[in-house]
Amino acid sequence: METKSTSNQTSAQITAYNSKTQYAELNGRKLAYRSIGKGPAIILVNRFRGTLDTWDPLFLDNLAQNFRVITFDYTGIGHSSGTLPTDLSFVAQDIKDLATHLNLSKITVMGWSYGGLVSQITAIKFPKLVEKLILIGTGPLGKREVPLEPLFLETAIKPEYDLNDEIILFFEPLSESSKKEAQASHDRIAQRIDRSKVPSAADVLQRYVQGAEAAHEDKAGMLEELKATTIPILVVSGDHDISFAIENWFPLLRILTTAQFIIFPLTGHAPQHQFPGLVANYINSFLKE
Repeated sequence: METKSTSNQTSAQITAYNSKTQYAELNGRKLAYRSIGKGPAIILVNRFRGTLDTWDPLFLDNLAQNFRVITFDYTGIGHSSGTLPTDLSFVAQDIKDLATHLNLSKITVMGWSYGGLVSQITAIKFPKLVEKLILIGTGPLGKREVPLEPLFLETAIKPEYDLNDEIILFFEPLSESSKKEAQASHDRIAQRIDRSKVPSAADVLQRYVQGAEAAHEDKAGMLEELKATTIPILVVSGDHDISFAIENWFPLLRILTTAQFIIFPLTGHAPQHQFPGLVANYINSFLKE
């Protein structure tokens, strides 16, 4: 059963800034999660080194106007206990177990970056649970047609990110507008982030890398299963994502027949942070179809 908050807040008053961190006791591990809004449930699946605090609060609050928005920390990450698995099939189990804990029989899964790989595997493993799939700033399972840019690798493993690092990783350094939105997003996130919970230990980062590399090797042939899915998919990308280039999706444009694609110009790896209201509106339209 979901942990009850001791606060007298109503659901309308609970926002990304003040939502309580709750814990699901699951098979010997604790998963930290937060929940805001009402309506059909969306479970958000985080990026490399992401925690409960690294989602843009404005994006979450926009989504929560129409949906129940659930964020969580992976096993072994942030406020959750245990060790992050190197097999993304086991990482996907976090989503299934959290949904079961919250008595959710149908969910939308929204994955960003590394979380997009986890989300695709979740949809393949648990098709009766996943009603719709949203993939932001990520690529398909299987071989990358366009590799990571070296600048991403140089920047992403820094112990801490400053604003300039965030511009490189998540926005478009060549766009003054994008850099302005990076500052605004950075300031929103800074209002509640606990930087001590952001993973930085080399062994933990390596576990992320191992999982992502295995997903791209795709020895289990999961991409072929995804090609046959009937689950509606929304792919949201920037036109210059130095981590997951949008071009990696192009070979699948006429194959993933349930997929829709939105590409933002002069935008990097985090379109939902550069355009929190607009991306939320696209998602709202997609989910209400």
